[in-house]
Amino acid sequence: MPNRELIKKNLKNTVTETNLQGYNKLHVGKVRDTYEKDGQRIIVTTDRQSAFDRILAAIPFKGAVLNQFAAFWFDKTKDIVTNHMIATPDPNVSIVKKVKIYPVEVVVRGYITGTTDTSAWMNYANGERNFCGVQLPEGLKKNQKFETPIITPTTKPETGHDEKISREGIIAQGLVPEDEWARIEKYALAIFKRGQEVAAEKGFILVDTKYEFGKDADGNIVLADEVHTPDSSRYWIAATYEDRFNAGQEPENFDKEFLRLWFKEHCDPYNDPELPPAPDDLVEELSFRYIDIYVKLTGNTFVYNEGKNIQERIQENLDKYFA
Repeated sequence: MPNRELIKKNLKNTVTETNLQGYNKLHVGKVRDTYEKDGQRIIVTTDRQSAFDRILAAIPFKGAVLNQFAAFWFDKTKDIVTNHMIATPDPNVSIVKKVKIYPVEVVVRGYITGTTDTSAWMNYANGERNFCGVQLPEGLKKNQKFETPIITPTTKPETGHDEKISREGIIAQGLVPEDEWARIEKYALAIFKRGQEVAAEKGFILVDTKYEFGKDADGNIVLADEVHTPDSSRYWIAATYEDRFNAGQEPENFDKEFLRLWFKEHCDPYNDPELPPAPDDLVEELSFRYIDIYVKLTGNTFVYNEGKNIQERIQENLDKYFA
């Protein structure tokens, strides 16, 4: 059970910006900052919580949870495909291989669900039956399991939002060579199957997820970014799924939506120049949920590493690693 008192005590001990001395900063993403040193790539996972293309809050311990979650899943799937992980010298940091990322995000769905405009369910409810090149049958209900998982890719443009695309579109546009895309599809479905099996053992359903693949210097296809984290994947509670589905109820889930909804109710998060601060009780609850699913699903103990400035700790641990 996560320690709520430690979470509350560390509400302000978070990392939202990094400025590591002696390391070349390459990129600042929604959650991760990327650096380089001595030809090695360094990914720092921060505590930023983003939505609406904005930073909503800093969630205590979130970066450490996501980084260690990804490390757990990279290890669990390394027999299926090579991944970019080399080392984790700090709870928030991964040293990874340099890879050239394919400009396609591989979305794998085991169930038809979702509430956004890009979700499988919303498109289906609006009459679409060919979704990203996958022909869907009539009569599906929201949150129903697909007969077999489907791949529904999206593009990864430099600017703007991801766009749905089919296998045929990927090949026709030259985004990924056909033989490489066939291997990526095979890897993605195998990783997803492994994820569902491991999650089921712990009482969870891995509903859907997204993967990023790249090519290393030797031309190998490599799994990169993150794997099966609560930010990249949807999880439901297995024990109550069937009864709730049959009753037309939403599954029990690990859900971050409550924070998004609070901002939608209290401001215009897309257009207001400044956003109100997220309430402490919601930030605490979200931190609790991140830690809770990490502990339950991985079976690992979460080490809080509380009391020390996170950026100073990261700097020290990286300096030791590169010494």
